[in-house]
This record gives sequence, structure tokens and C-alpha cells, in this order.
Amino acid sequence: MKESRQLEYKERISNTFLKTVSAFANYDGGSIIFGVNDSGEVVGISDIEQKCLDIENSINDNIKPQPEYSIEIINSGKTISLNVRPGVNKPYLYKGKAYKRNDTATIEVDQIELKRLILAGENKDYEELPSQNQNLEFTYLEQELISKTGIKKLNLDILKTLNLYSDSDGYNIAAAIVSDINDLPGIDIAKFGETISIFQKRKTLEHQSIIRSFFEAVEMYQDYYQYEKIEGFERKLIETIPEEAFREALANAIIHRVWDVNSHIRVSMFDDRVEIVSVGGLPNSVSIDSYLNGDLSVLRNPILANIFHRLNLIEKFGTGIRRIKEAYSNSQIKPAFVVTENIIKVSLPLLSEKMDLSPDELAVYRVLSKSINKPISEIMASPDIEFGKSKVTEILKRLANKKIVDIEGTGRGTKYRIKS
Repeated sequence: MKESRQLEYKERISNTFLKTVSAFANYDGGSIIFGVNDSGEVVGISDIEQKCLDIENSINDNIKPQPEYSIEIINSGKTISLNVRPGVNKPYLYKGKAYKRNDTATIEVDQIELKRLILAGENKDYEELPSQNQNLEFTYLEQELISKTGIKKLNLDILKTLNLYSDSDGYNIAAAIVSDINDLPGIDIAKFGETISIFQKRKTLEHQSIIRSFFEAVEMYQDYYQYEKIEGFERKLIETIPEEAFREALANAIIHRVWDVNSHIRVSMFDDRVEIVSVGGLPNSVSIDSYLNGDLSVLRNPILANIFHRLNLIEKFGTGIRRIKEAYSNSQIKPAFVVTENIIKVSLPLLSEKMDLSPDELAVYRVLSKSINKPISEIMASPDIEFGKSKVTEILKRLANKKIVDIEGTGRGTKYRIKS
């Protein structure tokens, strides 16, 4: 078994393992196996009973507060397994510093992450903290609540019910996010032309209610990816990218982003796709597989999520990814999701119901759909391409003959792009 985010091998016992104990207790827990080298080979521990006592004393003397853990001797008495459980009294510090796992490495957390751990130890979310500005107005939120929920007026009791106000702390950060005027990050939205150097339109939606920004972003989407078509005596609305998928992806970006980082949600509109990037990655206890399967159950901003739910901007908590996928159920090209420690990017391609592509043609098409213009060298570098350059060239020519791909330039300068 290889080392992972929740498994570390130590050939010998030294105090460096205490950083990993801090990391495991601060987040998802994990195990340290002593007497195993980095390759996973058992080398054994001498005087094993005493070493177990040394590990216990080191943790008790150096990690504050005391984490929950267990120690057992395994591999026929040759190695020691230290199992650390996720803690509730975060942050767990070693020499006054908190640590986290970064893949198979253990690193010190930065000041922003340390504040998040302190909040987690207090069982609080960032959005619950008191707003520095207590002179907030909610004209836009009130209009939407009157329209969607039937209330007659937004008063203090309703604000308390929505968890936007408390008698002890006043308005919180969630209240500021949905207030008419604020200084919190918003949405940066741009429509690109043939290259990323050409801006057809750009808007930065900030210093206003995030709900208003949401609707303005949807309006800009509608300008570029919806049109009306007359068939006989009927006028039909045609969507080249499903509005439901766009709304779900944007709402997810808002209610799951981290708000303590001063960075806008980025919406990039291209002729062949829309990319929505939110900051913060996934909550610590949510795996990438759970997210992609639509099983997201941990809400980073539950107050905001509740408001979006009441306004019918999201259907149900945790179902956004499934709804995005369902919107593309009849499309040959599917949405793409990129998840890193710091961002989540959702790419929504044009609907492609009428394309008749072989599996190999579809693989090349998907690579092209992730960029405006690609030379063949970049296409070949994609992990989705499992065949040689001559076959890729042949496939590109077939796609061009089907009027799906444009070929621009000649020789080494040749580039390929999906036809608008």
C-alpha cells in the first residue's frame, strides 16, 4: 500500500511525526506506520514496547490540545500503527503551529486556514461571524423574498429566521453578502472572441447583493447561449448550453466557495463552452468522488444555501452536480469538472445531440472543447489521447470534413478549433 493523504510511513521514530499527528487531528484523521520505509517495505522496530510508550509520551507532551488516538503493534510484532482520529477541539498544535496534509506531505497551514480551524473548533462557519458593517439594507433580497415566498415585508424577525441577524452579534457576514451594498468579492464575467485576448464583453459584478449578481450573470448567459427560432406559427426558445446547468453551476460556486479569500468567482464564456471557477476547493471531509457523484453533503455556507433554496435558485441541497449532468443526458459531449485544493472549475460545453462521432473522434473532440485553439502537440499531450500523431491527424481531417472542426494555418503552425 502506498502513502496517501491519510497514511504515512516512518522508518524510524523522531519528533517529525508529531507534525503529521497535528495534520490528521485537524482534518480527516489517518495512520502512521512506524517500521516501514517510504517504499512500503517492512524494516521493523527494535524494543517495540518501549517505542510505543515513547510515541504516547511524545504526543501527550507536545500536541495541544490532546488528540484522540490509539497505538497497536502489527505485522507480527515488527511495526507500530498510530491511528489518529479527526478532532473536535481544533486547532491541534505542535510547537504552536497547526499542520495539514498536502497529498503525501505534511505542511504548516497559513493564517487563513488557521482561522478556519479555529472556527471549526468553535463549530462555526465563516459566514456566521459578525459583519464589520452593521448598517445593512436588503431592498433586493426583500423583493425576491416577496416574489418567491409570499411575505409582505422583510422585518427583523424574518432576518433572524434566516439566520442573518442575532441579538448578540447583529448582522453576520452572510447578511453582508446578500445586502444591497457590500465590499465582499462578487462575480467576474467575460465573453471572449476567437482568442482570450479578445473581449466581446466584460462585467465585474461586485459591491452589491450576490443574489442580484447571480441574476445579472444569468442575463448575460442568455444573451449569448439562447435564441428564438420560428417553426411554423410557433416561436421556440433554443438553448445551446442548458440554462439549468448554468444556473446550478453558478449557484454552487456561490454557496460552496470560501468567502474569506478576496477573489471573484470567474465566469468565462467562449463560443463552444462556459467555464465557471470558484475559489476554495472542496470542504475537507468531502472527497472528489463524492462531489462528482453528486453526493456533496457538507455545506460550507449553510445560511447562504438556505436562502438560495428558499428563493428556488437551487432545487435541493447537494443535488447540483446531478442536475448539471441530467441537463446533458441527451448530449454526446458532457460537462467537465476540475477539482484542486484551491479551486473548482465546471466546464459546460455546447449541446451536441446531432453529432455522429466514433469513440476516437469523440476523444479528440473533448480535448478541443477545453480550449479555443490547439496545435496538435497540445492535443497529443492530453491524457485522454491514447493513440499516435498520425491517427490524431487523420481524425482531425475527418472532423473537418464533417464541418465540426476548423483547421487554421499550415505546417507546424496549424491549429484546430471547434467550429462555432
